[in-house]
Amino acid sequence: MQESAQAAAVEFARRVVPLWQAALGPELLGTYLIGSLAHGGFSARYSDIDMAVVTEVGLSRNVLERVRGEAAALSADWGPKLSVFWTDRRFAVGRFPPLDCVDYLDHAVALTERERVRPARPALDEIHRYLAGAPFANWSDAARRFANAETLMPPDRKAYLRTLLYPGRIWHTWMTCRMCANDEAVAFLDKARPVGLDVSLIARALRCRQADADPDPLFPSRATLPLQVEACAVLLAE
Repeated sequence: MQESAQAAAVEFARRVVPLWQAALGPELLGTYLIGSLAHGGFSARYSDIDMAVVTEVGLSRNVLERVRGEAAALSADWGPKLSVFWTDRRFAVGRFPPLDCVDYLDHAVALTERERVRPARPALDEIHRYLAGAPFANWSDAARRFANAETLMPPDRKAYLRTLLYPGRIWHTWMTCRMCANDEAVAFLDKARPVGLDVSLIARALRCRQADADPDPLFPSRATLPLQVEACAVLLAE
């Protein structure tokens, strides 16, 4: 089931490539799959289709919105899942955070490529500063919101499951400076057994994601989320 869904997602991404080519012409250096379609762990229900677009000088908002709209018209199922990471040949502008740069360097799957641009690998301290900034703050806010929620509304299921899984990703990346699938992060935690982190909850969330199931049975565990935040905060303060 997941293999056929992944194949369909990749085929959709390939259909988007001509849209970039038409919009950018010779400015386009390459388009790539990153994220779960590149490093593994794709979920038809919960994954985005992460596409990296590298150009000579970046993208204008008009071009980005135009291609996103055309891509949405290609498929009502896959179009809304398209997430675009873009930059110029120097990786100096656009939307391309350090972790996605690492993912690009380690796992990018070329859909079309005129020239492979290889930016400098983000340094350990850059990755740590990034993780300890907006990603941690945003996840902490989501964790507190879900911990205090009375019910799990259907539109929030994806966000709730991601909130449960995120401690595994942040812990693994903090220690290794690499991007990986959720199952690899859970395997890493099984060996490391971080103090104060409920690894079993993350593993249960992973099984839910792998089954493309509703996370509602995990909602009673929301009370554990503030403790997960505290455990990660200790790690990030080291």
